[in-house]
Amino acid sequence: MRSMVSSTSNKGIAAIVGVGPKLGRSIARKFAHEGYTVAILARDLGRLSRFADEIAREEKAQVFAIRIDCSESRSVREAFEGVLSLGFVEVLVYNAYSNTNTNWQPTNFSDIRVESFQKSLAVSSVGAFHCAQQVLPGMVERGRGTILFTGCSASLNGIPGFSELCCGKFALRALSQCLAREFQPLGVHVAHVIIDGIPGINVSENVGWGTTERRTGRVNGPRRVGSNLLALACSGPNGLDPRD
Repeated sequence: MRSMVSSTSNKGIAAIVGVGPKLGRSIARKFAHEGYTVAILARDLGRLSRFADEIAREEKAQVFAIRIDCSESRSVREAFEGVLSLGFVEVLVYNAYSNTNTNWQPTNFSDIRVESFQKSLAVSSVGAFHCAQQVLPGMVERGRGTILFTGCSASLNGIPGFSELCCGKFALRALSQCLAREFQPLGVHVAHVIIDGIPGINVSENVGWGTTERRTGRVNGPRRVGSNLLALACSGPNGLDPRD
């Protein structure tokens, strides 16, 4: 774990799980800019530490880099021991997923290995389950907190050649709806956020994602998505219909 500043912000902790060079980093930067102490979590600690240095320097913020493997329950528990040692988690953003298909091209169903399919489910949904369990007790105790799960087109529609991604994202959406209905009366805001497109990628570069992508183009750039997620985090437990 890497600390940029010795004390935590009075706004509390924003834990961002699944921080890569685009969306996750931009979400973390936005929360840091608004005065949160930010914990960024991902598998590649070396790259994560560089992001932490960069965001802390640019935003004059407190940033902590913590390694996590969302497919392993022990790794999640150990990572959140570090997160919770910083203070109460006010916001959890779960942005992790397993992507072996780095070129975003459809894969024939017969070519998908069961191990890869299971890993996608483990990261997209089981990992989210474990992370939520780590922060919900503290949120319920204080009667406030926000959990945001990031989804995509694949959360709503089955896409030919992307069954691994779709099944994991469908399950994540179901989990978010269950948690929203259970914990909204207790003051905890749970939302599932559909990012309709790949942030920062032109529509013409996306293959196999159906027609909805054409409505957004580059609108959902990483920085704008980060701002939108921050707005949701601040909207309170009655701000969204949990069915969305």
